[in-house]
This record gives sequence, structure tokens and C-alpha cells, in this order.
Amino acid sequence: MKGIKVFEAFSGIGTQRMALRNLGIEHEVVAIAEIDKYALKSYEAIHGDCPNLGDISKIDPTDIPDHDLFTYSFPCQDISVAGKQKGLDMDSGTRSGLLWECQKVIAAKKPKYLLMENVKNLVGKKHKHNFDKWLEWLESQGYTNNWQVLNAKDYGIPQNRERVFVVSILGEHEPYIFPGKQELTIRLKDVLDDEVDEKYYLSEERVAQLTWK
Repeated sequence: MKGIKVFEAFSGIGTQRMALRNLGIEHEVVAIAEIDKYALKSYEAIHGDCPNLGDISKIDPTDIPDHDLFTYSFPCQDISVAGKQKGLDMDSGTRSGLLWECQKVIAAKKPKYLLMENVKNLVGKKHKHNFDKWLEWLESQGYTNNWQVLNAKDYGIPQNRERVFVVSILGEHEPYIFPGKQELTIRLKDVLDDEVDEKYYLSEERVAQLTWK
């Protein structure tokens, strides 16, 4: 197959793969790394079979097929403002700390392109030092990093959802420029179903429990 070869770590249901598909970029996902059984069921239902290398902390990088693009949107639970702010220090044992396991993949395979996405708080005051440390390490491996906070509402989605994106490119290349904002032409009600099965509604008893004061 022609096109770029992709390794999706923390693949979830394969949203990076969906983006490549939606953009019409020819690609082949050579492997994924995911441990959530429900995400894996969804991934297979959407994309079909794909080799899963499992827990990234236990992966031998020599077992990873060669690839051009490495996507690594690592867990956000420990850096999200909705979480307990356990952080992502190296060797901390937190879920967000799994970012550092990506070093062995990058050092061993040296993919041309790296793509990371995570919550905006990754570049907030409490975690920015680790973010900067990560970018410095990538630079030591020969990558140029470009990052920006993007909001879904600026790219055709009726949702206020800010995320930081990092695009890293190995070696000499043209400067990467993030896409400009787009006019939002749809509203939330435009994408909601007009008729919804009753099973998705809360019972009156449950509503009373949630609204009792």
C-alpha cells in the first residue's frame, strides 16, 4: 500500500486514523498500542483488525514495525483540570506519566513525523515545565517542534473544546503552519437527532434523585 505508515499509541477508537481518512491522506496503520477493552472493541468495529502491541510500558521497541508517523495522545487524567492533578513527572507512575514511555519508541524508530494532542492544561503553569522538558528531548533527537492550542469551535465543530497539538518533524523541512480558523456555520442543534430512543432518557425517579436539594 502506498502512503504513510502509522503507529497509533494510546489509540483509543482511532481518531487520528479517522482524521487521515477524512482528509483523504493515503495511509496504513501498521500497529496500535491500547489496553482498554472497550476502546479496542470500538476500534475493531470501525477500522477492522489491526495488530495491537498492548501496554506501551511493556513494549519492546524492536517489535514495532517501521513507520512514518507516530501518534501519541497520552492519557490526560492526571493533568486535566477535572482530575486530581497528579502530574506527569518521569517515573511518577501516573497515567499521564506514560508520555515518557514514548521516548524508547522515538529513539529506536525515528519516525519522520510525530503528532501529539492533549488537554490545554498540559501547557498550564503546573505542567509546563514537563512539557518544555519533553520538547527539549525531542530537539535532542533531531526534531523541530511546532505547537499551538486549537479550539474545536474554530474548525467546524459546535463545541468549545481547547486542546494543545504538537507536530514534530525530523530533519530539514519546510516550517509547519497550523491551519487558520474557520467560520462556524453549524450549531449544536444541527447535529443532534430529532428522535431519540427512550432508553437514553433518565427515568423520573432518577431525575428526582439528581435534582433533589
